[in-house]
Amino acid sequence: MLSDSELQMAKRSVLFSHVPDGMLAELLKDSHKRNVARGATLFVQGDPANHMYVVLSGCVKLVRITPGGEEVVVAVYSEGASFGEAVALKGGTYPVTVDAVQDSLLLQVESRVVFDTLRSDPDLALSMLSSTFNHLHELVMEIESLKALSGAQRLATFLISLAPVEEGPCSLVLPYDKVLIAKRLGMKPESLSRSFANLRKQGVSVKRHAVQVSDIGQLKSFVEDDEPMPGRAS
Repeated sequence: MLSDSELQMAKRSVLFSHVPDGMLAELLKDSHKRNVARGATLFVQGDPANHMYVVLSGCVKLVRITPGGEEVVVAVYSEGASFGEAVALKGGTYPVTVDAVQDSLLLQVESRVVFDTLRSDPDLALSMLSSTFNHLHELVMEIESLKALSGAQRLATFLISLAPVEEGPCSLVLPYDKVLIAKRLGMKPESLSRSFANLRKQGVSVKRHAVQVSDIGQLKSFVEDDEPMPGRAS
């Protein structure tokens, strides 16, 4: 049984954000909560895609393993995020491996239940189609950002997403270690260090996991106005 706060957390996800509250409660009544310890694997690339998930607490990373054995971080999701929905509804196998970055509590939703409900409820189908489109749009924008922005701009965008304010000074805490942040932003750890150094002139200082930003508005301007030069992507 989900608590009211857990239902609201599910409502925050892209997958269920457009689903009316009453319909969402009915849809999720038979879902399960699953604890995944830090470092544990939820599923591996190639497993049957039988479920979709919402992060109720904690943090997970989605990775692909290249033919050369290198781990590529596709995404990192924290509370309120959903994943696995598109492939679970389509059927087939998961294209990524999911590991817990922190001790995490996940809402596990059986894809068959959602699919059966979609077939019988056109309104729900439209709501979730809209949500899935929004999720795809976010991923496309993220890929575009990785290709178009310099390393410092990517890092600035990441810090802006963590900021508790829209303008002015703020303090924030990096949600996971810098090695994972570097992989998440498509760069090497040494490139991340250089990017933090480059952001000093934009009023950013970092000490371990604590970050001070003198003006979030200045960071936004840096991302929008500073055109990346060739060779600056990493």
